[in-house]
Amino acid sequence: MTRSIQDVARLAGVSSRTLRHYDQIGLLPPSGTGVGGLRHYDDAALRRLQRILLLRDLGMPLADIATVLDEQADEARALREHLGQLRADQDRLGRQITSVERTLTALEKGDRIMAEDMLDGFDHTQYKDEVTERWGADAYARSDAWWRGLGPEGQKSFQARTKALGEAWGEAASRGVDPTSDEAQALAARHAEWLGSVPGTPGSEQGRPTKEYLVGLADMYVADPRFAKNYGGTDGATFVRDALVHYAEREL
Repeated sequence: MTRSIQDVARLAGVSSRTLRHYDQIGLLPPSGTGVGGLRHYDDAALRRLQRILLLRDLGMPLADIATVLDEQADEARALREHLGQLRADQDRLGRQITSVERTLTALEKGDRIMAEDMLDGFDHTQYKDEVTERWGADAYARSDAWWRGLGPEGQKSFQARTKALGEAWGEAASRGVDPTSDEAQALAARHAEWLGSVPGTPGSEQGRPTKEYLVGLADMYVADPRFAKNYGGTDGATFVRDALVHYAEREL
């Protein structure tokens, strides 16, 4: 069973022109054409369209959506990851609704409300404005879409990788390792690979960050207490910065 382009456009809430554009750029070819070249779409095409719309809602550019769809050959797994993220978003939105309801009730009754209750559920995009200002809206959109696309298990895995890297830096700093030593430079290479694995990071297309980005981020580790605390404070962050700057000068 197939559906016409008009039916699909109506059901998906997009225009026929959009679907034709998706066809022209190779993102969503029709399953077939009928009389007069009328496009038709089967179930497989509709599933692909569903995934396109999910990723588009995350702000991902169409070129990146095509890459993601091509890389995620296991369609069922990709949909399960989407479902997991949607459920996480549903939970977050539910918390936000409850939070606003509590605030409104307290306001109407003249009661006080704890800040934790008032702001529950509003932490997902806490760095959005800062990232957008520093590196642009596209960088935030791509990295956010990548993060959501990982799904709960993928997010846990990346967080574990991040934690292990931070602990390795902290342990080396506590031993007074020379930032220019082979040990510290191996950590710096590992750090650069970690950063380069995140879409939206300047230079991520080559699998590692640009020199300017890495040096700027290294300086921020020391200047911003939020980052410094991840490495045991200013002294630990200074060690990380010096190692990364040395690495950038030699390798990037």
